[in-house]
Amino acid sequence: MSEPLPPGNNAESRDDGPDLAVPTRRQLLMGGAVAASAIVSIRPALANTAASVLNCTIPVPDQGRSGQYIAANGQVVPAGTKGAFPGVGQGFTGDQVRQAMRGGRLPGTGYEQNQAYLNYIRRLQSGTSGFTCYASLQMPR
Repeated sequence: MSEPLPPGNNAESRDDGPDLAVPTRRQLLMGGAVAASAIVSIRPALANTAASVLNCTIPVPDQGRSGQYIAANGQVVPAGTKGAFPGVGQGFTGDQVRQAMRGGRLPGTGYEQNQAYLNYIRRLQSGTSGFTCYASLQMPR
């Protein structure tokens, strides 16, 4: 025969120790504090990343092809090609490119020249100078 349970207890409410599946109020508060500190420390890093993306430079064309022109479709063509535009020496910042892709215009360019340069930038491939900057502009924030 089994021992009787003390008064106020029954088999369903028997306590075998702390229930680890249900966090205590203190555990919840501590978890919230940890999450808040993580947000505070991550935010500045994201802000710095966003700022560096906007200040990076995209040369048009890259240094290996400087002196060549940019055709309307964005391809690099020999200097003097009819309908193509000379490259720019200093390149464009990520912020300038971002604004141009949203309907603005790259500094110092007319409509057709702007479109040719944007087409060049859109065609950038990994390993080409300016690709990382352009790829960073494409990432959602």
